[in-house]
Amino acid sequence: MFIGARFLIGFGLTFAASSAPLLITEVAYPSHRGQVTSMYNTLWYFGSIVAAWTTYGTITIQSSWAWRIPSALQALPSAIQVVMIWFVPESPRWLVSKGKEERALKTLAYYHANGNVHDPLVEYEFEEIKAAIAFDREAAANVGWLSLFKTSGNRKRMRIIVALAFFSQWSGNGLVSYYLNKVFTAMGITDPTTQLLINGLLNIFNFIVAIGAGCCCDRVGRRPLFLTSCVGMIIFWTAQTICFAIDQQTGNIAAGHAVIVFIFLYYGFYDLAFTPLIVSYTVEILPYALRAKGFIVFNFMLSLSLIFNQYVNLIALEALQWKYYLVYLFWLCFELAFCYVFIIETKNRTLEETAALFDGDEGLSRITSNAAKHAGLTTIADEVAEKETKSESEIAPIV
Repeated sequence: MFIGARFLIGFGLTFAASSAPLLITEVAYPSHRGQVTSMYNTLWYFGSIVAAWTTYGTITIQSSWAWRIPSALQALPSAIQVVMIWFVPESPRWLVSKGKEERALKTLAYYHANGNVHDPLVEYEFEEIKAAIAFDREAAANVGWLSLFKTSGNRKRMRIIVALAFFSQWSGNGLVSYYLNKVFTAMGITDPTTQLLINGLLNIFNFIVAIGAGCCCDRVGRRPLFLTSCVGMIIFWTAQTICFAIDQQTGNIAAGHAVIVFIFLYYGFYDLAFTPLIVSYTVEILPYALRAKGFIVFNFMLSLSLIFNQYVNLIALEALQWKYYLVYLFWLCFELAFCYVFIIETKNRTLEETAALFDGDEGLSRITSNAAKHAGLTTIADEVAEKETKSESEIAPIV
């Protein structure tokens, strides 16, 4: 029964995890979209903190309630969702795509202009959404799964999306998060209470750093956060590897303690980008017609990477010990090279402008000019063009 319940939880989670970030991205106020969508994935650590400290508190219970209490707490978020889902709005872009334009306009006005349907921002957003959806329909009358790979722009998107899915789990974090107790045992830290205490503190630290990075994503930019994250992870993963090797070969206690410090520092840099941005960046580079399908591909690839973590890491760690860390060190260097070449800057753009980056200036110009024309904002197109010129230096070349 317990295993069956776990299966049902995972089955239901799939639907929520596939739709929630899309809705958040499409409903969020334009200037807040990056931070709000980044918070979606970052708040994973909030649940992790609750789980870590609950197990820390129940470990001393001398009965089956030591594991029953943490398991029962998993029902609380689901109960909250059942109650609150009735207050969640529908996506304005979905409404426009289904011909329910009046509802879409009212939704935009309610969340972006206190209900004022004549607000210039709301009018421009509404016309931009309509223009973008019309453009997508002209480009692909039948949007199927193959559409993800038919055009050059979509292939560039999928290259980034698939890479980010694997990077999010293959940056060494999977080795630490799934087998942290094995790493502690290998360093001589065998007391379960001590292991749980360190795990609880690590989750709090991760949460603080990830929240800060998510709030700064529009100020600093996505590309600098990804590059800084990769460089920092390489530095502190190298330090972990060296200290782990010294601890295992000489039994040096100080080296073992240093590994714990470097785990925290490594995660600090991981949390700069690969916690807050992997979801928000994925959904914002996809056009509306492909956003759901592209995000499903992202989640599928992420699941494949988790299979590797669960069934390969443990065997390799026991067989190779500290030498297995070298595999991830080389992989992190590859991640840095990939992010430097392929990650482009998307800050301070609407979803339609961001998606158009991959399809050329013609599509972007058409969408923005049509939106400005129908919204009666004659200067918007010029302002967008000016912003494009100023942003060229921030955008890496798309290969």
